[in-house]
Amino acid sequence: MSLTETIKQEARTLGFDAVGIASVVGSTQISTGTTRSTGLPDDEATSLTQRLFDRLSEWIRHGYHGRMAWMERTPEKRADPRHVLPGCRSIISVGVTYLTDHRADERPGYGRIARYAWGKDYHKILLRRLEQLEERVRAMAPDAHTRCYVDTGPIMEKAWAERAGLGWIGKHSNLVSAEHGSWLLLGEILTTLELEPDEPATDLCGSCTLCIQACPTQAITEPYVVDATRCISYLTIELRGDATAIPHELQTGMGNKIFGCDDCLDVCPFNLRAEPTREAAFQASDLTLSPDLKTLSELDESTFATLFHQSPIQRTKLQGLRRNVAIAQRNMKSA
Repeated sequence: MSLTETIKQEARTLGFDAVGIASVVGSTQISTGTTRSTGLPDDEATSLTQRLFDRLSEWIRHGYHGRMAWMERTPEKRADPRHVLPGCRSIISVGVTYLTDHRADERPGYGRIARYAWGKDYHKILLRRLEQLEERVRAMAPDAHTRCYVDTGPIMEKAWAERAGLGWIGKHSNLVSAEHGSWLLLGEILTTLELEPDEPATDLCGSCTLCIQACPTQAITEPYVVDATRCISYLTIELRGDATAIPHELQTGMGNKIFGCDDCLDVCPFNLRAEPTREAAFQASDLTLSPDLKTLSELDESTFATLFHQSPIQRTKLQGLRRNVAIAQRNMKSA
């Protein structure tokens, strides 16, 4: 068995539902205002990193990143992994499905939480496994350098997951897997090893526009382009400040959503093929399936910390959650 196949087998043993390899060799080293060729013949990889750089720069130029100022910093670093790990030649991309059999409680008086936050914080769970896989890679190849991330590094992980064959970036800008639908949480290991790459995934969206039609705030400005400043996930999680920070028309579109949004994911036809996760940590609780808006509006800091200490919901902080809850309550009264 080759080193590449052994690494993939180890990844599956650790509980990853999807694993693939993307080649980085041959990509152009991008620096601000200039490009420098590595002299390697892989024109396709060179084109990819340049496209990533151009696409990210254009997205930022439109202001679609909103107040996420970190997106503006060193876009060349985000586009080329060799700025993150010098000598990076391959990316091991992994995914874990978070789909469960549960259904959210849509009765009046309850809020809606995005599916990925129904269970425990996936960052810690995936990172622990990635670090184990990283250790096994280094044991098999002691001279290799590695670095792993789960949403924590300047890596355009969806683009590299697409190149690694895990799925394609859909018109809602999220990864879609033919096997796992829209429900893969991603992580990656950058390595100086030159591994056998997988075939990049093929875009199978075709003429479907269900995700674009489903967006309550028209955040998908065109296929594959999302204006984060209109996206409910950004508004309820990343955007700080009181309700005045959110335009009234967008508040109305938020409905009963208090943390994230699944509308564009829920309608994807490829979800019909997806099987529920085996991961116990992602199973929903009564609190996340049926978040009572009145109860949440009365939380104090101590109770908030206790209820959500292992949850992604802590990211919004109590002030942000209260703001989102208040908007959801007003929307329900005016419905």
